[in-house]
Amino acid sequence: MTVEAKHLSRAAFAERIKQCPVAILPMGATEQHGPHLPLGVDIILAEALSKRVAEITGATVLPAMPFGYSWVWRDDPGSVSLESRTLEDVVVQVAESLARHGVRHLFLINGHEANASTMKQAARRLWDHKDVKVWRLFYPDLATVMGEHCESPTWNGIVHACEFETSLMLAVAPELVDMSKAVREYPPADKGYFMGGRPMGELSQSGVFGDATLATAEKGEAMMEIFVQSMCDAVNEICGASE
Repeated sequence: MTVEAKHLSRAAFAERIKQCPVAILPMGATEQHGPHLPLGVDIILAEALSKRVAEITGATVLPAMPFGYSWVWRDDPGSVSLESRTLEDVVVQVAESLARHGVRHLFLINGHEANASTMKQAARRLWDHKDVKVWRLFYPDLATVMGEHCESPTWNGIVHACEFETSLMLAVAPELVDMSKAVREYPPADKGYFMGGRPMGELSQSGVFGDATLATAEKGEAMMEIFVQSMCDAVNEICGASE
C-alpha cells in the first residue's frame, strides 16, 4: 500500500489517518548543486527519507515542498527562493488544514539546511494549537554520522553538493548523478558571508562546497539507514507519548 497522500483517494487517506494520525511533509528546495547534481537534490533526499520513515511508522507522506529559502543562490540558473515568512505561512496553513482531517502530528523532514529557522518558527506558532503539533527533523546527529562515514571535512560545518549529499544521492537516485563532473572545492572562508550578507553563490566557482569526488553509494546507504532509524525512533517516541 502506498504511503504517499498524492496517490490516495479521500477515503483511503481518511482511513490511514484514522489508523495513524501522523503526516510527513518533506521540506526541500530548488537550487544549484554543482555540475554533477540536479537542482532538486534537497527535494529528492527529503522525499526518500520521508517514504522510508512512513513505511516503518505508518505515517502518510504529503507532496514535497519544492521551494525553500535559497537566497544565497539567487543568481544561479534554476534556483528558486521563497521569503522565510512565506514558507513559514505555508507550513502553518498545511498543518491547520490537516488538523481538520484528524492529523495530530505533522513531521517536517528537511533536506535543506536553510529551512531550519523557518521550520522552528512554524512549530512555535502552532505549539499551542489544541489539535496539531509540528515537529522538525533534519539529519539526526549529522556531525557524528559524517565523521564515521565520510572521508572529507565539511566546508566550515556546511554541507552542499559535497561528499555527503552526493553519497546520499548515489544511494537513492544514482541515475541523476554524473560523477564524471564531480569536483573538490573549498572556497576561502569569507567574512562577507559569515559576518555580513554575501551570498554563497559569490564564493564558489563550481557550486560545490567540499569534496564530491569521494562520494559512494555505499556511504550514502549506510548514512540513510542511520537517519531513517533515528527519525523513526523520534516519531514513535513523540506519538507514543501523546497517546
